[in-house]
Amino acid sequence: MWPFLDKAICNTIRSMAKPIFAEYIGQYQIKDIEFENLSLGTLPPAFYGMKVYETNERQLVLEPAIRWAGNPNIVLAVKLASAKIRIQYSLIQGCILKPLVPTFPCFASIVVSLVGQPHVDFGLKILGGDIMSIPGLYRFVQETIKKQVSSLYHWPQSLEIPLLDTSTAVVKKPVGILHVKVVRAIKLLKMDFLGASDPYVKLKLSGQRRPSKKTSTKMKNLNPEWNEDFKLIVKDPETQVLELQVYDWDKIGGDDSLGMQLVPLKQLTPHETTSFTLDLLKSFDDVNDSHNSKPRGQLVVELTFDPFKLESDSFKGSGDGQMSRENSIERAIADASVSCEGGALLVSVISAKDIEGEHNTNPYAQIIFSGEKKKTKTIKKNRNPRWDENFSFMLDEAPLQEKLRESLGFVEITLADVVHNERINEKYHLINSKNGIIHIAMEWQSV
Repeated sequence: MWPFLDKAICNTIRSMAKPIFAEYIGQYQIKDIEFENLSLGTLPPAFYGMKVYETNERQLVLEPAIRWAGNPNIVLAVKLASAKIRIQYSLIQGCILKPLVPTFPCFASIVVSLVGQPHVDFGLKILGGDIMSIPGLYRFVQETIKKQVSSLYHWPQSLEIPLLDTSTAVVKKPVGILHVKVVRAIKLLKMDFLGASDPYVKLKLSGQRRPSKKTSTKMKNLNPEWNEDFKLIVKDPETQVLELQVYDWDKIGGDDSLGMQLVPLKQLTPHETTSFTLDLLKSFDDVNDSHNSKPRGQLVVELTFDPFKLESDSFKGSGDGQMSRENSIERAIADASVSCEGGALLVSVISAKDIEGEHNTNPYAQIIFSGEKKKTKTIKKNRNPRWDENFSFMLDEAPLQEKLRESLGFVEITLADVVHNERINEKYHLINSKNGIIHIAMEWQSV
């Protein structure tokens, strides 16, 4: 493959370098810059082996060892002078395939980074003389090149190459919280026989399967005042819309629709509250229909989108230098600034292993937190179930003193550790189980 790779890489270098060279034409008395010769030579890079690391993450970590001691022929002509550069290059490069997904090729992107400092060796000749023989110049140029290469993708910097459209291949993680205040409605339709309605509002974000939230019902009122607040988890503010539906409650039979509207989240400025007075429509199909002649009243809402803060660099997984679990809990509790921040606790129930049942084992996991219960689907006749289900709990402050209880077995998890590290991914031995283990990942996202 090397002859073909050599030609393809060199063509790419030429096309990328052309606009860069053009910037210097006319400066410093430079009339022209071009490659008179550009080849990476006949000796291909050598592959010396591969390390594979097991983690709790949904990813495959590979560390290939690749070295290249080539014989490139690169002649760069600047005006009337030419330069010949010979490069000897070796590196250890880390490669992460993530996230793993059930769509071929089974990972959505490749993340590449240098595990160690790159080694660069070269000679530079101009008009037959090697200018690298000048004392101190060789070391200076070598260190400069190493520093520039390292700044691009030496760990923790990385180069990500997407392979699949993440919108279809990966379940998107929450990125913020939408605060919705349903203020009032104006001049709603009369649906009841006595000339009134009993209105309430349902609200839901598009693309989410969780049940709609709803306001209280205002009896016999065409201009109801609610002033009720709701919080919704946002996964994609560029494409998601808030769906608002007003219903007339009926004691007998189904509730009648009084009207509906949509608000695209991309209309919102982060952290700024925006008030909307929405003309209610018969259906969502009428959003862009200017001939929707029958007035159905208006709905007044106030919306605020609070994105989560970016993940900090403090979380280092299980590598060297990670503080102990006990110390991290103490530090989180002592951090007064953290305790006042609201946010979302994100829980991923991934899998379990070696669980027991009295007869047939049909396991599901149940999460209990602050009096709220959520559960996974049931896996039939399986002692090693895999769920890969995600749950979220919205909180007004960080859960430093609280615990999450997972009742398959069971296990209790202290959440102060999650708040400090922002993310943990662990396998826990189940209490009251002989060999059972459950795999859970958790994140604390503050706004």
